[in-house]
Amino acid sequence: MQIQLNGEPQTLERAMTVQALLEQLELINQRLAVEINEDLVPRSQFAEHQIQDGDQIEIVRAIGGG
Repeated sequence: MQIQLNGEPQTLERAMTVQALLEQLELINQRLAVEINEDLVPRSQFAEHQIQDGDQIEIVRAIGGG
């Protein structure tokens, strides 16, 4: 399955959820936002939202500062 992840082409070997992708990228339990095809995916839907072939995914990590 081909996707765009933060503007870069990526190949996923299997279908997966947003949660599984974040686990694979070792981003689980971090403060972040996920947008798929310009729609924000609520954190409460990460475990259910299936990634589809051709999806454009943006993952943005929150960085605190002061």
